[in-house]
Amino acid sequence: MIAIVDYGRGNLGSVRKALARVAADVVITDDRRTVERARALVVPGDGAFADAMQTLDRLGLTGPIRAHVEAGRPYLGICLGYQVLFTESEEFGHAKGLDLLPGVVRRFPPVPGLKVPHMGWNRLWFEADRARLPILAGVPEGAHVYFVHSYYPEPRDLDGCAVAHCDYGVRFPALLARGTLYGTQFHPEKSQRWGLRLLENFARLAGASSPGGRP
Repeated sequence: MIAIVDYGRGNLGSVRKALARVAADVVITDDRRTVERARALVVPGDGAFADAMQTLDRLGLTGPIRAHVEAGRPYLGICLGYQVLFTESEEFGHAKGLDLLPGVVRRFPPVPGLKVPHMGWNRLWFEADRARLPILAGVPEGAHVYFVHSYYPEPRDLDGCAVAHCDYGVRFPALLARGTLYGTQFHPEKSQRWGLRLLENFARLAGASSPGGRP
């Protein structure tokens, strides 16, 4: 079972619909026990970092999510669900994250001609030594994916976990992997063919793919 964590952020229906095309068993849940027994977790989201962490705490989900990742079970964080993996965020001053990936979430600096939020299609560029990772199977260099965000993560160990980056005034990690933990700053569920391919790869790595589920 892949559990999509419902903490009141993001378009859960779109994420579930996309995953259901490539995975055999997908549920949306805010139940701690369901999260604890899930084979894999997907944590999507939009909105404010601090509010997200407060809601996860209130629902009693921060502990189970940390335990899931620390046990080496597959996790995919999408947008805000990716950012909360980090130590802290600068959004609205300062907020603590799950601290599963050391680093800080920062706001895009002002750059002439570029609007914040970064919204729309942009291209993924692979890190040379990680281009053959299974999470990227079938996804071409320079694939267009869909972004909506004003903040981006700045990992302390970028070389150890970055899989692909994007450029928007600054170069930032758009896809990270550390063991079975994955994070995307873009929205795979909104990224059409290549987003579905990445979700299919994640489902396969989680042992939860459905037969004939290739988009």
